[in-house]
Parts: sequence; structure tokens; C-alpha cells
Amino acid sequence: MAAASPTEKPTACLALADGTIFYGKGFGARGETVAELVFNTAMTGYQEIMTDPSYAGQIVTFTFPHVGNVGVTPEDDETAEPVASGMVVKWDPTEPSNWRATSELTSWLLAKGRIGIGGIDTRRLTRAIRQQGAPHVALAHDPEGRFDIEALVAKARGWRGLVGLDLARDVTCAQSYRWDEMRWAWPEGYRSRTEPGLKVVAIDYGAKRNILRCLASAGCDVTVLPASATAEDVLALNPEGVFLSNGPGDPAATGAYAVPMIQGVLEKDLPLFGICLGHQMLALALGAKTVKMNHGHHGANHPVKDLDTGKVEITSMNHGFTVDSQTLPAGVKETHVSLFDGSNCGIRVADRPVFSVQYHPEASPGPQDSYYLFERFAAAMRARRAA
Repeated sequence: MAAASPTEKPTACLALADGTIFYGKGFGARGETVAELVFNTAMTGYQEIMTDPSYAGQIVTFTFPHVGNVGVTPEDDETAEPVASGMVVKWDPTEPSNWRATSELTSWLLAKGRIGIGGIDTRRLTRAIRQQGAPHVALAHDPEGRFDIEALVAKARGWRGLVGLDLARDVTCAQSYRWDEMRWAWPEGYRSRTEPGLKVVAIDYGAKRNILRCLASAGCDVTVLPASATAEDVLALNPEGVFLSNGPGDPAATGAYAVPMIQGVLEKDLPLFGICLGHQMLALALGAKTVKMNHGHHGANHPVKDLDTGKVEITSMNHGFTVDSQTLPAGVKETHVSLFDGSNCGIRVADRPVFSVQYHPEASPGPQDSYYLFERFAAAMRARRAA
């Protein structure tokens, strides 16, 4: 067991399925939640991480100790509400000190119904995740410090986990919509596209807003469709290109309905670009397989090598499943690999404008190392238009 302080009464408890208990100081919402526990090594962006739909079904341990210091602002939300189930931090969140802040982290979590726990030895917890794999956990916050430890451990052990779980249906949009907002720029902030652009249909498996902004900034008129859209739904809009978004859960489960749609689109020889879960969906549609990783990749400092150019990009990642590069069929080339563990980070179809990456170019790591992917997608559509 690990306690935040020998003199303070703990008001929050993190129970791992193996029976390990971490006590700390709770903040945000009260109550209990059960999820998979992962760690993220990014030094900034805690609000973007908490609102990234890819974190559905997960509690995030932040390895960087200073969380909350820049507050929160609606401009940084990646979706309308937080999706991650909770957060684990080293120090209690501090008062915000940033001109963009409109609220503080603790009050924001309370309003959004998300639990936080501070005072945790996040180094020890991160080592446990790396060595044992992402555990199932129960997180509880009670200002009175009353915890039924046996019940919490039982809930953690009883949680079904992410394997075989389709979460894209839970985080996708309810109906189609248009998107025209572009990337944030000083001093205007967010501006909207006004001129005609390339017609892109984006499939929302849990799309981050900044991905849609990058598409708009690259010259795209974006129409977003729900994850359950069929090939007929997509092609009825006469797109010049199709984008497959990020998202949570087991790609094989989401693929039950996504793969037939993608295969139908591939028959039309349209430019196609996928990110994260979209990358995994494309790989499955082409005949490859995906596997669950030990603890996944979550952070903003992951080196990825472009096998075509030899260039190393610093990337942002958030995924617990990966494409098994050994199962890629003939005609599908591996284009990017992780320099941390050699896992697959990108593919493309030979002689066709169809490609995808596992990482998040829209998250601006590097900070501009990977933006060329959006430009490549736009260039493929322009080339097709000109042909």
C-alpha cells in the first residue's frame, strides 16, 4: 500500500485488480469508477488528454508532476465533454497561472463528473504498469475517507476490459455535420474556412476536434459521419477523399461494421487517410490483424522513423492496440515504425493514395514534424481532381 501523507486522512483510493492499494487526496467528482489504468508522459495538454475520445474506458496517470497549473479553457477541449474516466497525479492540482484559463482543473472535473486522485507515487505506479501491463482498477473519492477495499478490488477484477469492446459507438456523433473551423493561430485564434475546398468525408470513431481543424486548414470542406456509416452513406456525398478518425476500444470489435464500409470505399479508388483507430481500421480492411499491447503508447515524445525517408519524427501517441506488421498483406507497405519498440506506426497501399499512421500529427508534437500528412492527403485529392 502507498499513502500520500502519513498525517493526512486519505480521501481517495486507487485499487488495482492484483490487490495493490494506493491512497491519496481526492479532487473533482465524488464516487467510484472502474477502468483500465494507463500512463501518459506528456508535459502539457492534460485537458486535451482528458477530452480525447480515445481514452474512453481508461484512467490516466500523468507522469509529469505539475498538473493543473495552466487551468482549463473551452478552446482546448477535443470534444464536448471529458471522456477519460479519471486522472492520477503526483501533486495536488495548483491554482492556474495562465492568461487563457477560464476555470481551474478541480472545479472543471467536479462539474464534468470526473474523479481525480493526488499525492500518488506516480513513478512507482508507472513502473507497475510497464512491468505488469495496463491493470484494471477501481478509483474512489470520498471526503470522509470511507472505502470498502474488498469491494473495490472485486470491482476491478470483475471489469471486462477493453479486449472485444467496441467503444466507438459510445463516443461518435449522433448525426452528420459540417466542419469549417481551422487551426488556432495568433492573434485571431480559431478562424473558419470561407472559400470552397476539397470534399472530404470524415468518419467519426471518436474524432478529436484538432484533427478536423487540420483537415480544414489543409484546404478541406469536411462532412463528419457517425462511426456506423455505410459505404453507401459515404459515397452518396461524392467525396474527393475519405478520412478515418481516431477512437477508443478494440479495433477488431469496431471493425465488425467499419471494415465493410472501408472496403466498399476502397473499391472506388478514392484517396483515404487514417489516424490511430482509423489506421487500425484500414489495416483490418486490407487483411491485417491487430493485437493488444502490454501497456500501450501514451505521450507526446515518441520517436517514429519514416522508413521511406529515414526521417525521425517526434510524435504524440495514444493507443493500446497495434497493427501486427507481420500480417500485412502483399501490396501494403509498412511506412513508419516506433523507435521505442519497433511496433508498426504507419502503412500505405502500393501505387494508390491510401495511407494511415498510428500516431497523432494534429497534436503538434515536434511541433510540426508530422503536419505533412494532412498536406499529402490534400495533394492526393488535388492530383485526382486534375487527372
